[in-house]
Amino acid sequence: MSSTQWEAVLTSPVTEGRDHIQGPADAAVTLVEYGDYECPYCGAGYLIVKEVQARMGDGLRFVFRNFPISTSHPHAEDAAEAAEAAAAQGRFWPMHDLLYENQKAWHNAFDVRPIFEDYARRIGLDVERYKQDLTSEVVERRIFLDMKRGHSLGVKGTPTIFLNGREVPFESLPADKLREVIKAELSRPHP
Repeated sequence: MSSTQWEAVLTSPVTEGRDHIQGPADAAVTLVEYGDYECPYCGAGYLIVKEVQARMGDGLRFVFRNFPISTSHPHAEDAAEAAEAAAAQGRFWPMHDLLYENQKAWHNAFDVRPIFEDYARRIGLDVERYKQDLTSEVVERRIFLDMKRGHSLGVKGTPTIFLNGREVPFESLPADKLREVIKAELSRPHP
């Protein structure tokens, strides 16, 4: 894939302590996703990322940034808050995974709070602290900053994926195509 086929360049560096990261800093491929927990395309993308992570192991660093689109997904903000409240107790990834793995179960719920509280219990959180953290300034700010970084990059929809700093066109996100994009990236000369 030539560089003219890429749409945008990731100008917001991945930062330990600021980003949610799986995989080593020296991985050959860094995949940054701007995602929405209620977005069905992100739900499908979750499975693709898991597959790619399993195949690449330490060759892939995965970074997730919140980009809830509440105008289309009424529970997206609540889900992002649940993930960030779990992060306050060091359990971001287990909540992230539960939200995507059970997306169809909570998507049509009138009130997702009790469902997400159950997830908090299932992953071993102090539920009272979790409920306090949901509306904390730290959680709100983290989501706000992820959204701000996304907007600065021209992110308009989800999932938006950056591979080693360059945006992957949406049509290249199915598993077979994403594998080809990653393969091409691995064969590309790096400075």
